[in-house]
Amino acid sequence: MNEAAELEKQVLENILKHGTVNTLFQPIYDISKQDILGFEALSRGVDCLEMPDQLFAAAGIHNKLSELELLCREKAIERFVSLQLPGKLFLNVSPSTLLDPSHPRGETRHLVQKHGLAANRVVIEVTEQDKVDDGFLLLKTIEHYRRLGFNIAIDDLGAGYSGLKQWSELCPEYVKVDRYFIDYCDQSIVKREFLKSIIELAKATGTSVIAEGIERVEELSLLEKLGIVNAQGYLLAYPQSEPTIELEASQWSALNLTPKMNTTEQSIAIGWLAMTQSAIHQCTQCKDAHKSFESDKKLMSLAVVNDNREPIGLLHRDQLTEVFAAPYGHALYAKKSVMELMDKQPLIVDENAQLDQVSQQITEQEFDIRRHIIITRDGCYLGLAPLRDILKHITEEKIRHAQHANPLTMLPGNVAINEAIETRLRKQSDFSLAYIDLNHFKQFNDLYGYASGDSVIKLLADVTVNACEQSPCFVGHIGGDDFMVVFDADDAEQLCHQIINDFEQQSKAFFTPEHVKSGGYWATNREGQKQFVPLLTLSIGLVRPDLDNCKNSHQVAALATDAKKEAKRYRNSYLFVCNRRRPSVSVVKIEKDQAECSA
Repeated sequence: MNEAAELEKQVLENILKHGTVNTLFQPIYDISKQDILGFEALSRGVDCLEMPDQLFAAAGIHNKLSELELLCREKAIERFVSLQLPGKLFLNVSPSTLLDPSHPRGETRHLVQKHGLAANRVVIEVTEQDKVDDGFLLLKTIEHYRRLGFNIAIDDLGAGYSGLKQWSELCPEYVKVDRYFIDYCDQSIVKREFLKSIIELAKATGTSVIAEGIERVEELSLLEKLGIVNAQGYLLAYPQSEPTIELEASQWSALNLTPKMNTTEQSIAIGWLAMTQSAIHQCTQCKDAHKSFESDKKLMSLAVVNDNREPIGLLHRDQLTEVFAAPYGHALYAKKSVMELMDKQPLIVDENAQLDQVSQQITEQEFDIRRHIIITRDGCYLGLAPLRDILKHITEEKIRHAQHANPLTMLPGNVAINEAIETRLRKQSDFSLAYIDLNHFKQFNDLYGYASGDSVIKLLADVTVNACEQSPCFVGHIGGDDFMVVFDADDAEQLCHQIINDFEQQSKAFFTPEHVKSGGYWATNREGQKQFVPLLTLSIGLVRPDLDNCKNSHQVAALATDAKKEAKRYRNSYLFVCNRRRPSVSVVKIEKDQAECSA
């Protein structure tokens, strides 16, 4: 053994002995929701074995691969939990390690239980780059992980030996497309067609596609247009020991992505669709569950709960009936626990989850339309909701709102805004209305161009939606650079100030450093004179209408418009809170005259 090899061996032994492995996490984003899907754990060694390729190659040479992978796995799980990272944890596992007879069985399950991490939040990434001689044994091993509740992903799809064969056999929840097919895919017809075929296959198999290695905006833009929503790469975030959990609104805007949909107050909570139905305990025998289905012919699914009434699975009538109808099926399964046959990964949502949120989860996971989802209250079982009913309500909502959405921001337009105000007036529900307007926008548009102008409007939309995310609000886009927000809580002033602060901070990214430093720029006005134009600011007029005197949305909007005009008197961003709560006489008279003319 030469000197370099001997050094590598010593470093490897020290790493394994002292556990000196560092875990970095790279976020995987759902770009359709502009949210986190999960994090891939990436291990780093020390000294000459710092980089993963060198580290795992050395472990392979010295027959320490199984030992090293277990160490990396434990460090990743422990760190993921300690950082309280959201979403799923993606763990890389090589097939050769899975098939190693000396590799301890049940260790991953033990680790997630030890650190309090749910198995369904862990994704086992099986790389496609390693050649696998015993495909049947690998399939059995993967099925073992799946029975324990883990998700499965194929890593580096298109880079290795088995390709589509492995996909069809393993039936993974995720496939990660190799970086080769992502790199400059916007300039390659072949790569683009490959990605299209992968997307079609994913739809047919109910698999989610993740594009990894994205480094250019053009690549991300094409992937979004093709329909790949899960993205990972240096363009979005580098691997870090303490990773970025979410991107700023200005960062999302700079990526030229389609704005995420806004949740409006018309989106009902899923709890309204819950059907009260008894659940069965995890120790219930299959024969007893079968009796329940036989006694109630309308019963299609049964939720399975633990001792704390927490749902852990869903048992379907047709699956149980099919097993009992098979030769020896009744004899084999009658006395076994329902956990043997239940769906271990049903969709479980809190009763307060909005329909559009549930819609995204249903779409991502490709649920059978005949199934139900489990609804909880404070983590405990509440009831079931049929997917058909959910999809019916979702479709009706989407059609109604899409008809009047603003095409730039996809926020509800004038019709929906008026409807939101009218609804509150009819119900006599107290609310506040804010009219938000950009200052100095025309000059900015003239200087920086319409594309930058559109990006600024999208930024204002994102900032407003994000500020209102934790409060009962309705955000609407009147058109151009004008927005309205309906606030149902008493935090309207606080949120308006937050919108101003966030927008002023993030909008600086659209100006040159010189203009930011100067606080503005020189431009020619309509009279051909030079004038100094400040950076973009906001004027917000806020009113709290008198419900007894405001009879319609037009009167309320007029109050907010007057308040906004007062706010625009100030040079800097300003929130004007209007004390007048009832429409002026002139407004009432005009509406009366209009009504008489119509008659």
